[in-house]
Amino acid sequence: MIVGSGLIASLFANIDNENIIFFASGVSNSSETDPQQFLREENLIRETILGNKDKLFLYFSTCSIYDSSKMNSPYVLHKHKMEEIIMQEMMYFLILRISNAVGNGGNPNLLMNYLVRSLKKGEKITIHEKATRNLIDVEDIKKITQNLIENKMRNSIINIAYPTNYNIKNLVDIIENYFNKKTDHTFLNAGSDYGINISETENYFVENHLLDKEEYIINILRKYYS
Repeated sequence: MIVGSGLIASLFANIDNENIIFFASGVSNSSETDPQQFLREENLIRETILGNKDKLFLYFSTCSIYDSSKMNSPYVLHKHKMEEIIMQEMMYFLILRISNAVGNGGNPNLLMNYLVRSLKKGEKITIHEKATRNLIDVEDIKKITQNLIENKMRNSIINIAYPTNYNIKNLVDIIENYFNKKTDHTFLNAGSDYGINISETENYFVENHLLDKEEYIINILRKYYS
């Protein structure tokens, strides 16, 4: 049972299972402040739980929970609340906290979509010199999730993210080199860094030889933006 139709929900169309709820229909904008948007997700979660308490509930949450600059934001507080509801109400659950997913389509304001669009259109961007972000290919999210299901992981909170973060300035450099084009940018002495513990999923990246940070981003650019 898939709840949602966006970037994450679309990953699981070919492995849909009546005994598993793939819940990927939540608030995705980390800057959201509209209470009605949060209430819509909460109501949908509560409706989905009714009559499905014996199924495995997969909830796609966010690694923004670890970002000190966002941990008290309405978005993160809401995500915490949704996680609590699921953990309290469901017999079986997996809370999957996702970092910045990259794939075909999705929200145009997602980091990679924004940076590549700005480069191609010559739009000016401001780079926070101290900022880092964790980027992960949606296909890796799918494969890691499948591994967790197959290994019968249950009743846990698991982070799905790349092993290391990308400095925004370095990320822009990689994008510029790939497209052989310069962005119109200015620098701001701002931004923050935060770590994400992926001890339960790191082996996936080791086993699949995905630890070269620059190569990983270039493959993403080649796959989704060329």
